[in-house]
Amino acid sequence: MEWFLKVVKENYANFNGRARRKEYWMFTLFSSIISIVLFVLMSIFSDSMLVIIFSILSILYSLVILIPSLAVIARRLHDTNHSGWFYFIALILLVGPIIMLITLCKEGTRGDNQYGADPKAGDLI
Repeated sequence: MEWFLKVVKENYANFNGRARRKEYWMFTLFSSIISIVLFVLMSIFSDSMLVIIFSILSILYSLVILIPSLAVIARRLHDTNHSGWFYFIALILLVGPIIMLITLCKEGTRGDNQYGADPKAGDLI
């Protein structure tokens, strides 16, 4: 949860620097969990007026989390020594998302690169 909060609080719209795999994937995990919980609550209360409240919450959450999601993806791509614009490769049908997934799963560049210092530099991993 600390990685999710780090992305949302400290790096809300920070497209500069690098994000390690753990930061990206933990953010993605908790963001997905929150989205799934909101969807389940909408499904459970589909026959009542609460579905409207959960629908609005879901839409608001999606809008609020859009910028940090794009920012953490750009920083993750920077860690693999790609520009943030590389994200547009995901628009290529069938192959694009696979290439993007492989890129996001790759280990980042060791040491400094043109996008900043190695985020793992202080770790003993």
